[in-house]
Amino acid sequence: MSYFPLSDKDRKQMLQEIGVKDFDELVASIPKKLRNPKIDLPQPLSELELRRNVTRLAQSNLSTDDVLSFAGGGAYEHFIPAVINHVISRSEFYTAYTPYQAEASQGTLQSIYEYQSMICQLTGMDVSNASHYDGATSMAEAAALSVNVKRRKKILVAKTVHPEYRYVLRTYLSGTDVEIVELAFNDNGFIDSNILKPLMNDEVACCIVQSPNVFGLVENFSEVEKIAHDKGSFFIIVGNPLSFVRFKSPGEWNADIACGDGQVLGNALSFGGPYLGYFAARKELMRKIPGRLIGMTKDSEGRRAFTMTLQTREQHIRRERATSNICSNQALCALAAAVYLTALGKQGLRQVADLNIQNANYLRDCIRKLSNFEIMFQGTIFNEFVVKTKKDVEEVIKSLLKKNIHAGLNLSRWYPKLKNTLLICATETKSKEDLDLFVDALSEI
Repeated sequence: MSYFPLSDKDRKQMLQEIGVKDFDELVASIPKKLRNPKIDLPQPLSELELRRNVTRLAQSNLSTDDVLSFAGGGAYEHFIPAVINHVISRSEFYTAYTPYQAEASQGTLQSIYEYQSMICQLTGMDVSNASHYDGATSMAEAAALSVNVKRRKKILVAKTVHPEYRYVLRTYLSGTDVEIVELAFNDNGFIDSNILKPLMNDEVACCIVQSPNVFGLVENFSEVEKIAHDKGSFFIIVGNPLSFVRFKSPGEWNADIACGDGQVLGNALSFGGPYLGYFAARKELMRKIPGRLIGMTKDSEGRRAFTMTLQTREQHIRRERATSNICSNQALCALAAAVYLTALGKQGLRQVADLNIQNANYLRDCIRKLSNFEIMFQGTIFNEFVVKTKKDVEEVIKSLLKKNIHAGLNLSRWYPKLKNTLLICATETKSKEDLDLFVDALSEI
């Protein structure tokens, strides 16, 4: 980016136009104790020096280009076809005008509409919004919707739902009188319906579960869904959208709302963001869905046109009637997801899902044979699983990093009782040679 610094002449002219002789006179009305002291900054750098300095700092980070990574836990390395970056890098999209003015932004509106349509197909739900900031925000908005629609003040959320999602949920509702109850998991790593049943009553607005859950296990929600709906509560499923290609989708589980992170759909890891949160629901909730929704209609000449619709946010209607204060969406990330889904198509998505399942199961079977490691939970997995190690898990991670291998995530950071457990992920980006190299490295510990 070019620099356009102000010269002393420029500053003097600006102060003269304002009607003051210098900067101190400009800020004279501000009490001295509120003025920031002069910051002891280093000498300015030239553009060449600055680039070198920033590059040096950036090299202190390790990316998946530098190490063989088996980390997952909510952010996943997937292959991203070149066409995605080519499309989203076009100036028509990354400098597009806000969709509030439909006549000036038909391209953006159409891309969001296509994204919404494909999310509905993927989740098996009736209607989708234009995306939220991330999966955690999406889940929190789903819970808030449930409280507002049901007029109830209790939320049940499984501890098998990603802990950071649950942190955001608590933060979102911290200023309200809503009670959040967390449901323990059983020894097999699944939500325990025996714990859920006595807690489910007429005060519960929603029951939130996740599949594949935080341990990578694919859940069976037959009993949980029945328990929730028998008491008139909403049933909300958080999940990896790629897994819905081969396992039951939220719609097939009779969920009221489906939400989660769409990072896996053509968006890079990017050290944690930006991502996008998908949000889909049954048609009965269409007018209650938070955020933007794009609809297709006809213009005055009968041509197909796209426009924002059902704008029930606080800047459009009376605040007390607004569904949410969310008034934006991750349009560029959602565009990447739409291009990804379009480029791969149904068959391509099936192949990606199958490779995730095959790689994760192959790796789990290989690690099962190692003497210092034990598979923590048994059950069907998508692309993640939990391993218990006889060694200190942090030492295992550090040891493998020396070999340019990221072994996974230390689960005890979220679950202190699961001491020395490692959450390992294997997506379609890993070859058999990569998997065998990882197993060999673990066997040497």
